Amino acid sequence: KPKIGLAVVGRVNFDVAYAEEKLQKALETLKLVDADFIGEPKILFDADAAAAAVPALTAEPLDLLLILQVTFADATMTLGLTEAVDAPVMMWSFPEPRTGGRLRLNSFCGVNLAAHALSRRGKSIDYVHGEPDDASAAGKIATAAKAAALVRRFKSTKLLVVGEHPDGFDPCDFDAGELASRFGITVDQQPVKAFIEEVKAAPEDLADNGWARRSHEFGNLAEMDEVATRKTLKIHGCLSQRAKDKGYAGIAVRCWPDFFIDYGCAACGALALLNEDRIPAGCEADVYGVITSLLLQWASDDGAVFNSDLVDIDTKDDTVVFWHCGQAPIDMADPEAETRATVHSNRKMPLLSEFPLKPGRITVARLSRSGGKLRLMLAGGEMIRRPLAFSGTAGVARLDASAASYLETIISEGLEHHTAVVYGEHRPVLRAFAKRLGIPVVEMA
Repeated sequence: KPKIGLAVVGRVNFDVAYAEEKLQKALETLKLVDADFIGEPKILFDADAAAAAVPALTAEPLDLLLILQVTFADATMTLGLTEAVDAPVMMWSFPEPRTGGRLRLNSFCGVNLAAHALSRRGKSIDYVHGEPDDASAAGKIATAAKAAALVRRFKSTKLLVVGEHPDGFDPCDFDAGELASRFGITVDQQPVKAFIEEVKAAPEDLADNGWARRSHEFGNLAEMDEVATRKTLKIHGCLSQRAKDKGYAGIAVRCWPDFFIDYGCAACGALALLNEDRIPAGCEADVYGVITSLLLQWASDDGAVFNSDLVDIDTKDDTVVFWHCGQAPIDMADPEAETRATVHSNRKMPLLSEFPLKPGRITVARLSRSGGKLRLMLAGGEMIRRPLAFSGTAGVARLDASAASYLETIISEGLEHHTAVVYGEHRPVLRAFAKRLGIPVVEMA
């Protein structure tokens, strides 16, 4: 859960009793926010009171400092709190009833004053201006806190990259320095041939868990070449153990041609199992694809993510197809369709998954380096129930943007061929995440 520091500021010259009523309603509304709140929810009336509140707010790292401006107050307390607490800041002001009488709160003016004072110190704030019992205010606070928590979570993230990306696959290149400075991500890299030799030398029973899982899920598993299939499942066992031992949150693998040539199987099925285990895995050593998958997985509260190719666009039908050889997690499968084992369509080796994706609302994203700068591509839409478009795992989607405009943006902006897909609408959190890190957003609407 996000950790939110809570402070309440006001001034005794205003209607304190009325402010207390507003505060209690706001505290009830904050119960809608799935977060841990830290700090005492009492009104701070002066700088000494604000200073006394600081130890509780700095006892552990915070994702967000939420300051409730229940009445007007000058910026002194807010400046003191924000200088002492190392966390993004959000402020909440309340509308003022236009009675023709006394200005009882003047809450918004206090936030306005604080925002200006912070801007002169190079800081910005998020804000909510709404009634204390407005559930949408809780939603905005929850979104900001979740985005800030994602930023903090990435700072302790480690990734494994097995091999180099294939020649000509520039979208799969990565900048380790940028990942460290912008996100705090650490990347370990191992040559693919060295990893394959490790898999060969590993115990054969590392394939047993995957074999049991796929025997249950794929009715035709016995039709696959068992030796090659168990090799794929052994790759999964080795990568899974490596992730557990070293704390890798995601893994990017140079899947071809090495695993086909040097080991005699497809790596795709191993990556599918890792995706199901919520260790996002990407082929072609696509590091930014794995990071995007992690971002969508965490933003969706551990939802399944598919790092796919955009392989077909039908402007007349207004649909697009997201596909990859066979690595979509099985929890994305259409329950009305068969889930099967299959072989790679070009190399004719197992193990891959085969099924169409289930219908439902989707969010599509990619951390892009097109044009030589880091950006976040976002789109939304509906995965629709259609027969399997191509062998492997694929889904037909109708996006919020027209297929024609989506196509135009992809090509004109030079965006990557890999895009990550997750079920649900998660763009508000992703926008807030990008804003927190200063990453421009390219949104298809």
